[in-house]
Amino acid sequence: MLDTHHHLWAYNKDEYDWIPTGTPLAQDQLLPELTEATSAAGVTGTIAVQARQVIEESDALLAMAEAGDLIQGVVGWVPLVDAKVGAELERLALHSKFRGVRHVLQDEPDEYFLRDDFHRGLSQLPGHDLCYDLLLFQRQLPVATQLVDRQPDLKIIIDHIAKPEARNGRIEEAWRRGMKELSRRDNIQGVKFSGLVTEFHSDPKIDPDTIKAYFHESLELFGADRLMFGTDWPVCLLRVDSYQTWAATVRDLVSTLSADEQSQILTQNGTNAYSISV
Repeated sequence: MLDTHHHLWAYNKDEYDWIPTGTPLAQDQLLPELTEATSAAGVTGTIAVQARQVIEESDALLAMAEAGDLIQGVVGWVPLVDAKVGAELERLALHSKFRGVRHVLQDEPDEYFLRDDFHRGLSQLPGHDLCYDLLLFQRQLPVATQLVDRQPDLKIIIDHIAKPEARNGRIEEAWRRGMKELSRRDNIQGVKFSGLVTEFHSDPKIDPDTIKAYFHESLELFGADRLMFGTDWPVCLLRVDSYQTWAATVRDLVSTLSADEQSQILTQNGTNAYSISV
């Protein structure tokens, strides 16, 4: 299994002010913790994704990735709106494990998705064979589709199935409609089935059948050749008791599919999208 989405951090309250105090997130979650969690879950490779919007984050993740074989790729952060971002991309692209870039668009106004300087930065990623991880909420799907259409040469991966406004017992129609539109875009390389559990804000207990319904909706929309496994660890620990629990959930969800489809979702789609090998 390739976990296509997790984070790492040396916890500091000032740098991670969004992390609730007293939770498993409010502590160091670094390579030793990741190694223990993945080993227990039978996960053999990972993609580490930025959690801070500073260039030092990319360097720190690469340093941890290069310390061993577990982290196969890094999705870092660069100042895409900076006219001189090309220099940072040149430097980071020298690292074979630097495979993509992400900006926390979910926290930006809709206008940011269409900024010319932002798109100038995005347009430089294909020249370095880099993907872009698209992080958004369900309500941002329409403007995100405009972003995708402005970058036809950019390989784009949707994080956390676009964070639906999840509620037990239903699939959000606005989410389904927006994702159906995005599914028609050839430059959408993959969709991560991750991060869903933390979107059930109004439900104290998450209904497993609703998780299953979102999985099958995502599978129907994007196919077994684009859906991919991710954990969003350690953020997922806000709603599940362990890394292994979410990994086991996804294993169970794919268990009725063919062996080839299981391999695609659990490993191959991620390795193809990020051009890595496990």
